Amino acid sequence: MSPPTDLEQVVNAEIKEWHFHIYFHQNNAEEHHAALELRDAVLRLRRDGAFVAVPLFRVNTAPVGPHPVGSYEIWVPSTSFASVFSYLCQHRGDLSILLHPLTREERKDHEIRKAWIGPSYPLDLSPLPVLAEDVPLQYPSLKLGYSAPKHDFTLEDRRRIGANVERILRGEKEAARAPSN
Repeated sequence: MSPPTDLEQVVNAEIKEWHFHIYFHQNNAEEHHAALELRDAVLRLRRDGAFVAVPLFRVNTAPVGPHPVGSYEIWVPSTSFASVFSYLCQHRGDLSILLHPLTREERKDHEIRKAWIGPSYPLDLSPLPVLAEDVPLQYPSLKLGYSAPKHDFTLEDRRRIGANVERILRGEKEAARAPSN
């Protein structure tokens, strides 16, 4: 099956929210401390406006759900994804981080749509539903992610931007050209 290329379908299916799970061995005091320091740094940077990232209030000091070791979750809207990803890549130390999208398909999100920063851990997918009735909304009061009022750009805006990018890249030898059809 070929990947979809219909602009409206792709835009409407865009993932709007993500989870980053910071892992630490719960019996390793040094790792636990490093994980909490990273959490506090993320909270300070959110307060100071670097990005929007919401660590869950709870820090799991034992395996919970699919997560096999101590962990905590950070919710990130897609508008802050690159900034949070960049920060965590640079400052995770020896900690491993699972990241996955938030969709109605929680099991797929944790199984085939996940990525790791650092070494991976095996997950127990058995507690996760295959398909939820609705996309799980977190922090709708922020009006970000799936709770945002509308798309940043209309489909026509996106077409104009795409055509302009293609025009500019005609002069770049190394840039691949989009198919003409």
